[in-house]
Amino acid sequence: MTLLARPDAPPAITDRRRNSSDRILITTSVALALLGLLMIYSATRVGLERNDLPASFSMERQMIFVAAGMILAGVISFFDYREFRHLAHIVYGVTIVLLGLVFFFRPVNGAQRWLDLGAFQLQPSEFSKTACVLVLAAVLARAEPRLPWTKVAQALGVMVIPAILIFLQPDLGTMLVFVFVVMVMLFGAGISARQALVVAGGGVGVTLAIIQLGLLQEFQLNRIRVLITPTLDPTGIGWNLRQSILAVGSGQLTGKGLFQGEQTNFQYVPEQGTDFIFTAVGEQLGFVGGILVIAAFLVLVWRLLAIAATARNRFGALVALGIAAIFAFHVFINIGMTIGIMPVTGLPLPFMSAGGSSFLNFAICVGIANSIWLRRSPVPGEVG
Repeated sequence: MTLLARPDAPPAITDRRRNSSDRILITTSVALALLGLLMIYSATRVGLERNDLPASFSMERQMIFVAAGMILAGVISFFDYREFRHLAHIVYGVTIVLLGLVFFFRPVNGAQRWLDLGAFQLQPSEFSKTACVLVLAAVLARAEPRLPWTKVAQALGVMVIPAILIFLQPDLGTMLVFVFVVMVMLFGAGISARQALVVAGGGVGVTLAIIQLGLLQEFQLNRIRVLITPTLDPTGIGWNLRQSILAVGSGQLTGKGLFQGEQTNFQYVPEQGTDFIFTAVGEQLGFVGGILVIAAFLVLVWRLLAIAATARNRFGALVALGIAAIFAFHVFINIGMTIGIMPVTGLPLPFMSAGGSSFLNFAICVGIANSIWLRRSPVPGEVG
């Protein structure tokens, strides 16, 4: 229901009717994207020049995705997010089909995660995160104040299908995103302590079964072993983590300076423009630069939670909460793995890691969140 303000209505009410975009959310996202471009250039330029490629090749390629992502976020902001509730199952179905199609394409580095479209490799698992959030919100928004077991089961079912397909790619890190998101959204929807214990117990049982049945790949087990014993095989399976910790630690308080640093310039850290982009921040900008980046992400998550708190309806609140969970999990795992407190995974750092699919999906998330903010309740307590 939409209420129209009277001409003589108090300023506090009429002001809230003229909702504008969340400037903090947008500004923070753009700032992180611009810093990401700078770090991508810094982390990849030496390696590109060694291969007789332009030093700015990776940055210029990422600039295309940044521009497309910002336009996409702006366009989505103008759409009423409540329409996504009706389209959620269709979008979810399309992403499931795309997740199945990746197995018909040639593996890249032993993994089948991408659809080769020529000039662009589409990674459906990135977009399936947002699709899953939309469907979960649509399912849980219809629940009573006390969440029934049927809704809990439906939510878990929505999560399990893409999670299994992504696990088979194999991509354990991305699969865990779905687990975290569904748990956060279930708590947001009002899951009881008993239900939470049952779901958590089931999750532990599934994890133990996966390990006992030998379903984890050897490289995945090695990442866990290295996390437990950081000094294990420093020139082999422990190389990535050791070099990452050295890069971040060598930056000390203020860093070695932009475009400086042995770990970055000599390409000791693998995938430094993508998964390990934070190591370039740590080495070149130091502790101060790292803290500022983390602070920017905290602001981003705070704004998403604020949007959830002021959403017009339960669906919007759950969508914003799910998006906040996606960002929070990515940031914690990505930065955590670079400093040795989390296992190495392929999760990108939002807006900063090079990659078209991930950037576009994060931009879509910001666009949806901004749409929810633009259409928040103009009068406290109003729903519609």
